Parts: sequence; structure tokens; C-alpha cells
Amino acid sequence: MSEKTLQKILDEQGNIVEFLRNQQAGPNVYPGVPGEYSNWRDEQRSWAETAVLFNQSFHMVDLLVTGPGAFDMLSYLAPNSFKGFVPNRAKQFAPVTPEGYVIGDVILFYLEEEKFELVGRAPSIEWVEYWASTGKWDVKVERDERTAARPLDQQGYRRNYRFQLQGPNAMKVLEKAMGETPPDLKFFHMAPVKIAGVEVRALRHGMVGQPGYELFGPWKDYDTVRNTLIEAGKDFGLTLCGGRTYSSNTLESGWIPSPLPAVYTGEGTRGFREWLGAKSYEGMCSLGGSFVSGNIEDYYLTPWDLGYGIMVKFDHDFVGREALEKMKDQPHRTKVTLALDNEDIVRVMSSMLQTGDKAKFLEFPTSVYCMHPYDSVLKDGKIVGLSTWIGYTVNAGRFLALAMVDAELAKPGTEVTLLWGEPDGGTRKPTVEPHVQTEIKAIVAPVPYSEVARDSYADGWRTRAVKAG
Repeated sequence: MSEKTLQKILDEQGNIVEFLRNQQAGPNVYPGVPGEYSNWRDEQRSWAETAVLFNQSFHMVDLLVTGPGAFDMLSYLAPNSFKGFVPNRAKQFAPVTPEGYVIGDVILFYLEEEKFELVGRAPSIEWVEYWASTGKWDVKVERDERTAARPLDQQGYRRNYRFQLQGPNAMKVLEKAMGETPPDLKFFHMAPVKIAGVEVRALRHGMVGQPGYELFGPWKDYDTVRNTLIEAGKDFGLTLCGGRTYSSNTLESGWIPSPLPAVYTGEGTRGFREWLGAKSYEGMCSLGGSFVSGNIEDYYLTPWDLGYGIMVKFDHDFVGREALEKMKDQPHRTKVTLALDNEDIVRVMSSMLQTGDKAKFLEFPTSVYCMHPYDSVLKDGKIVGLSTWIGYTVNAGRFLALAMVDAELAKPGTEVTLLWGEPDGGTRKPTVEPHVQTEIKAIVAPVPYSEVARDSYADGWRTRAVKAG
């Protein structure tokens, strides 16, 4: 870590929200693969109709945790139970602060006795590294950095390759690649399999509401496994997924990938902030969107906000337990999908075809322009929720947003609006052009998404323009 800490940076900045909203970082990048192998429409269609191969080898951080204290430390950092957690299993790992707010969300693999691996965005992994550094447990951590943060001469390899094989034909592809019937595994169970003579670890998983496997192993086998899967998929419509398409799959699965790590305030995380370097993920990430509050804690999310309340188990001692026990019976927002009104989407897009004021550009297939998007969801002009991911899926034929709304508004078919664009013409982020805020009508739908309402009429794009500022 650098000598300058995150805590020192925050002390110098004063206004944390303004600091993060004007950070220069754009959205999370997906290196190591082309933006598109064919085109993002066909790539999206493949996971619903045939099969898709996601290459996850490059964009996530891996943390290997070993030692006799590994199980106890990870259990102490997890709100979900470790009862019955044994080797060859995996689980979501979404640690919270002592105040009960989510730090992040990664997948925890129990590889063998005293050996675990965490894979995902950096905040949760840095939280584990911090606790390992305290010396309270006999553990060792080894971080394998994502490709974008590695030196140029180390960007061509990782400790492990990692592929996702998903879609209706995924099992047929895997069977042909293996030359035998794949194991019948329960969700988040693992087993070793053989592909082209090399051993591969297979995790039963699903990313887009379709059956499939995550396949991983040592980097030396990357080409062997990938090429065998591609060859096996030729008869089953297997499509390779590019970096442009990858981030849109979450719109259909309903997983929210971007909770802001709730570590910028609070005495419970001060030691972490003083340990973190200024150039850590938390020191470099960006906030964006129409929701603006002077209090950074208004951006913090609870497990219930993210749909993780069902995972919280008070059968063990863990960081944040006391806070979550106080929260559990309080009102919580509910995770939903917002089906954005097609006419309003066209209205917003049409603003690009004129001079003068324009709405914030809607990018295809994912309209995310910062690391942590937060847009206001409105009902009768009042904020009733937050949207954290927005984009288009050809399988639904419309723009969708993943959001959390007040529980009484979570019923499918409820009408709300999404406030699109930043106030005052936008922030200093290079991914934000001058624009005018506008409202987009939306219908509340389930997670994962299913159609619940017909399109409705909207006037010209300026009709719902919101005065900047």
C-alpha cells in the first residue's frame, strides 16, 4: 500500500460525495477480450437461445486464503452461515461493516481444507486482506490482481483461467467437450472434470437465469480448455461473449454488481481506511447518476436492499451482527427490475438528433458511465428508491434498470419514474457530457425480469425535462 492512506485523502477532501462524483474513473472495464466477437445483439441472444461462453479470466481480483485460521476468519467476516460449508462448495460472500452496511459481493470457493479463493471486485477482497493483516488468525493471503491493474509485462496471464458456460445448450457443449455426461451437481457445488485430458474444476452456477457451469483451473491450461469448449460448441450455437456485452447479462439475472463500499465513514472502518492506500479501489472509484446527497451514508446499502436478507444468519458471531439484528425488523427497500418506457427511451434518444440541449446519452447495451451508478426513482415527485444499473437487452426488447424501491411500491405493475442524468449539466467525469436531466417512465417488474405491462405513450423528449440544478 502507498504511504498516503484513504483516510488521509478523505480528511483532505472534506466533501466525500463531491470527491467521488468527480473522480476521473469511468465504468469498470472488461479487458482481455474484444468488445464484440460478433455483435452484442447476437451475443445477448445466445444465452437465452443457445449457449454463451463468458471469459472471466481478466476483470476480477482473485484472493487465495490459506491456513488453519482461514475458515474461522472468513466465517467471522460473513453474515451468512458457514454451517455445512465443506470443500467443493461455494457461496456468495457479502461482508458488512460493523454498522451493518454492505462492503461488496464476491464468490467464495472452498477448494480444500484450509484453502479458499475469493473472486470478484476489490472492496470485499481488500476487507479480507485487512483482517488477515491484523494477525488474529493463522492465515496467508495471496492476491492475484485483475488485468487492468497489473504491470504491462504481467497482463498476459493470471493464476487461473475462468470461464462461464451458460444457456439452454450449455450442458450439451460441456458433455461433448468432456466426452462423457457432466456430473449432476447442485447449485454452487463443485467437482473435478476432465476436458481434453486436463483437470478442470467445475462449479454449478447460473448468471442469466439459464443452467451452466463456471470452469476454472491453472493458467497453463487456458488455451487447451478454451479451444476445446469452442470446438465442442460448434454444433450447439455456442457464441463467445465480448466485453461490451458481458456487463449487460446482469439486467436479466437481477444481480446488482455495484454497491458502493460502505467504508468512507464510521469508527468501525477507520482502521481499514488507515490501512488502505490512496490508490486503492475505494480511493479511485467514482459515483454518478441523478441521486445526489450531501451525506455519503445515504449511498450505503444493507443486505436487504440487495436481496441478501435471506442469507443473513445469526447462528455465529460476525462483524456487523449487532447492527443487523437491530435492522432486521425495520422497513427495507425491495430489489426490483424497472422496465423503462419505450416511448420515453425514444424521446431521450431523439434529443441527440438536434442542436441545443440533450439528455444524457443512453449507451447500448449498458448505459453505465461510472463505477457506482445511483439514479433516483421517483413517485409523485418524491424519491422512493435507487436505480444502480441500466441498459438494454435484446431478449426483453427494452431498456431495464435494476433498482431498490420502498416495499409498498414493489408490486409488479406499479408505475414510477427514473430520473436520468446528473444535475447542473453533469460532473467533471470524462465520461459525462453536458446534458439536461429528464424523467423516464417505468413499470416495476420482478427480479429476474419478466414482462408485466404494455408500452405507454409519452410526448416529445423535452416534455419531461427537469430543469438543471
